Amino acid sequence: METNRQKKMGALLQEDLVDILQGEVRKNGISNLIISVSKVSVTTDLSIAKVYLSIFPADKGAALLEAIKSNAPLIKHDLAQRVKNQLRKVPNLMFYIDDSLDYIEQIDNALKAEENPIIDRDLLARRKKK
Repeated sequence: METNRQKKMGALLQEDLVDILQGEVRKNGISNLIISVSKVSVTTDLSIAKVYLSIFPADKGAALLEAIKSNAPLIKHDLAQRVKNQLRKVPNLMFYIDDSLDYIEQIDNALKAEENPIIDRDLLARRKKK
């Protein structure tokens, strides 16, 4: 369970990371690309921050994630300049793709399909009795 300090630090980092990443997209003139930071979770010792990114369109996600990971030291430096008055030490950043929206879409499509396991219970795998 996250402490209040971890939650506050995650929210602070999330807000500034959004500005940094979207600023880079605008500065480089990249169109038709949206990067959002869906969540930042900080470890209990505040040394590592896991940053979950949602990238649209999703087909550019893997290549963009690699580019962001390779530029992580520069992103950390920009972040340190923004939060230097609030944090003593900026945590190391680890970037991940947030695929929760894709998962929700798969569930939604499965429920809309003709083979709906909620309506037709025979589609569900039977539990073995002991």
